[in-house]
Amino acid sequence: MNTPVISPLWISESEVVSMMNIGEAITALERGLVAEAEGKAQNMVKTHVEWDGSTLHAIGAVFPGIGICGTKTWAHTSDGASPLLVLFDSNNGSLKAVIEAFALGQMRTAAASGVATRWLAAAGADQFAIIGTGKQAITQVAAVLAVRPIRNIRVFSRDETRRNQFVTRLRSEFQVEVTAAASVRDAVKDASIITVATRATDPIVTADMIHTGAHINSVGAILASRAEISQDVLGRSTRIVTDSVPQAQQLSREMIEFFGKDPAKWGTVQPLATVVANRSSRAASDDLTLFKALGVGISDLSLGIELYRKALASGVGHQFPAPQRVTPRLGSHCEN
Repeated sequence: MNTPVISPLWISESEVVSMMNIGEAITALERGLVAEAEGKAQNMVKTHVEWDGSTLHAIGAVFPGIGICGTKTWAHTSDGASPLLVLFDSNNGSLKAVIEAFALGQMRTAAASGVATRWLAAAGADQFAIIGTGKQAITQVAAVLAVRPIRNIRVFSRDETRRNQFVTRLRSEFQVEVTAAASVRDAVKDASIITVATRATDPIVTADMIHTGAHINSVGAILASRAEISQDVLGRSTRIVTDSVPQAQQLSREMIEFFGKDPAKWGTVQPLATVVANRSSRAASDDLTLFKALGVGISDLSLGIELYRKALASGVGHQFPAPQRVTPRLGSHCEN
């Protein structure tokens, strides 16, 4: 019996938001991380190029058992970005879907923090500091609230107007006490969970600011030209986890400077996939725990595959014709 041909889907930003909330994103990501730990999913190491303050990125992954592979690409410029996640059939290379991936990217980054917080933060952690109020911040807050009983959120960003606007937004969207902090130090004082999501080029969080037993999510410095966390924070961290050790070795300035080129030191860094698969929760003896997020293809595809399934089941998305495979005409001279 012939398998029915399904036309590729174009799934819009609004459709992504309508089909997935942060709790579902966390669940989808944990499922993908377990697949990675079991050898059933593989990342493509991120590649990028920088120019005039802008960056072009590409990441990807393959889930052979599911029959899907794909890449996400975007150009981050001062005027914005339009990321797209493209899903292919991993068996025959045919196009399955194109997903507008701005909201997806925010959810997958936040979901990674949510997963890390679930496993690495103290069970009763209820004081949360968020540093940075940019586009990632609201979903970062939602992810932490999804996994811990937060009673108070303290907010800091350099722009006082944006800081206060963000505080107002959090108060309106979440049933939790929210206060604006006058400095990074004031925000993180006695916080049991800290998320740093900035475009800082030099460290802004130091070890002397942080209370014993805290968990830190560092999600903003994803290029080797940036840093948010000081070396003494890594020095105090009894567990350091990242979404991709090979990617951290290329792109995390904080970790590159701390570990150098010593394989034994890098061997102490745990992949998030291993933490989830082994259900390796925080130990009572841990001082600081640190999750360094860089963004990996498995994260995007974990959410993208679930969104594609939901779209097929519910009839969401715009169908468009599959690309035609045409053999080019070759003249006497061919260009490589």
